[in-house]
Amino acid sequence: MESPLVWTITLAVIVGMFAFDFFVVVGRPHVPSFKESMWWSVFYIGISLLFGASFWWWSTPDKGAEFLAGYVTEKSLSVDNLFVFLVILTRFAVPPKLRERVLLIGIALALVFRGFFIAAGAAALNAFHWVFFLFGLFLIYTAIMVGREGGAEEGETEYKENAFIRAVRRAMPVTDGYRGTHMLVHEHGKRMVTPLLLVVVALGSTDVMFALDSIPAIFGLTQDPYIVFTANALALLGLRQLFFVVDGLLSRLIYLSYGLAVVLGFIGVKMILEALHGNTLPFLNDGQPFESVPVPSTWVSLGVIVGVLGTAAIASLIVSRRTGEHLHDPREDVEPEPRTDENEQV
Repeated sequence: MESPLVWTITLAVIVGMFAFDFFVVVGRPHVPSFKESMWWSVFYIGISLLFGASFWWWSTPDKGAEFLAGYVTEKSLSVDNLFVFLVILTRFAVPPKLRERVLLIGIALALVFRGFFIAAGAAALNAFHWVFFLFGLFLIYTAIMVGREGGAEEGETEYKENAFIRAVRRAMPVTDGYRGTHMLVHEHGKRMVTPLLLVVVALGSTDVMFALDSIPAIFGLTQDPYIVFTANALALLGLRQLFFVVDGLLSRLIYLSYGLAVVLGFIGVKMILEALHGNTLPFLNDGQPFESVPVPSTWVSLGVIVGVLGTAAIASLIVSRRTGEHLHDPREDVEPEPRTDENEQV
């Protein structure tokens, strides 16, 4: 557990990076070019890798490996989640110039929500070792579901408005179109919300659901709350830029979900092995640990994660290039909501 000073500095830096991203990079609504998005993606990924390498200097190499394994896993899960983000932005017909802003706000909300998940998960694991069994079984179940469904890249992504969106619609009327960057407006003598607020709520609340598998997954790689939080924060921080980089590649990552299924299954098995190794349940081995049970090391886990996901990505691109087929784009299944001109004055 890192000291309060380290936590304070880390939180300040992360908040500062989000503020810089919001007020400087996307302060002027515009459609980012591929080159611009690529450079910012390289920048944030580079910062994350340098941070992971810094553990060798101020902590231990094993901690650095834990961070890198967690970061790669969270980043890969985030890429898979971009399929759903794409459908949400299309479903609400978000103007291209506003996509950066809504993505960043939604991601910031997601980080706040994940902070609560991480705190709750860490407390549960510290208090009850048997929670490892639950997390492990859940990850194995999730892996089976992801593998069976084949992933969003095959065009099976659907979006249905969740309870949060329905609650907002019931609480306040919604304008018939976007009002620039405004989320709340006063029209016809009453306060109204714009579709922009609905999109932000949709992105934030959807990521909360994604956290149900990503948080247990990273806890299967490290039980250090500091590493869990920083890996999540840095994976989310560059997600906005990555969206515009991989937008055209999403339909070609045909094996990504299968790779993620293998990784989630591996981590799930690892968690169960760790639970057996430190067993305290009275009905298993009379409450004694299974000390002979092998548990994959952090370095083995890092190798498996990088190897599986790298193979899945490369195989996807090779097969897509060879077939030359037009892979199904999930945006084609979504009928966007009607909207008025994005520059309409309030």
